[in-house]
Amino acid sequence: MAEPTTSLPGAAATDTVIREAVTRGADLGDVTRDTPAARTAWALRSWWLTAAMWTKAIMSYRASFVLMLGANVVVTFLDFAVVILMFRHTDTLGGWTLAELGFLYGTSTLALGLANLFVGSIDALGERIRAGTLDTMLVRPAPALAQLCAERFSLRRLGRPLQAVAVLGWAVAALDVHWTWDRILLVPVLLICGTLIFAAVFIGFASLQFWWGEAKELQNSFTYGGATLLHYPPTIFAKELVAGVVFGVPLAFVNWLPALRILDKPDPLGLPTAFQFASPLAAALGLAAAGLAWRAGLRAYRGAGS
Repeated sequence: MAEPTTSLPGAAATDTVIREAVTRGADLGDVTRDTPAARTAWALRSWWLTAAMWTKAIMSYRASFVLMLGANVVVTFLDFAVVILMFRHTDTLGGWTLAELGFLYGTSTLALGLANLFVGSIDALGERIRAGTLDTMLVRPAPALAQLCAERFSLRRLGRPLQAVAVLGWAVAALDVHWTWDRILLVPVLLICGTLIFAAVFIGFASLQFWWGEAKELQNSFTYGGATLLHYPPTIFAKELVAGVVFGVPLAFVNWLPALRILDKPDPLGLPTAFQFASPLAAALGLAAAGLAWRAGLRAYRGAGS
């Protein structure tokens, strides 16, 4: 059930929110001064204000919100139902048990769900470029990237993370693991870093839409398709594919490599143990690459021509 479109905020409402934030907080020179800390703080604040505006509009129709959230939880659970059905005919898959696959599923789905919640709206960049509405964002006193990531923000996207938390909680309880301090610490680290890696993939591949308007499908193949890949153990895939998500698009650092340490599994590539603890480095490099791609795309953008 979709909310009536008349209730949703438009460009004028977004302009008002951002201008009021500038007026309340400081003059424009203060909030955009050329320091990394100030720019980051203003970008986060812009994202928060825009997301809050959309949330307020959507929550005007609470029954619709509850129904859509429930539907999202049910639909996303079907992915794990497929895994459960497979284990009705086998005890292990590639040497991994159902609880271990539940751990992979829960971590990758939670990371993807949070990234999609926070920055997933950026996949509409191509539509804005074609419609010429990106120019509106560029003239506002707020970072265009923050505005795009928060555009049409919806708490209905919480359905995927909520379902992932349920599966992950069951998997952790069912795992036969000796929980040492480093294994315990790796779980929140991989969830945070996994979210950042998926966010970098969202932004990096969305930036290709500055040059190639149909890059959204390519982005989806590495975000939603990548998460599906990470639902299953690396031992069932060709080593070339596993190497590609380690040294290419670093999806293996979302959960595969940390899970090898947590679940005490052998590395199919025989990589040094340090790779299992390198998710923070992979996240930092991924975000840096995504930032460079965004800046390059923005500099190449020449407007709608109208």
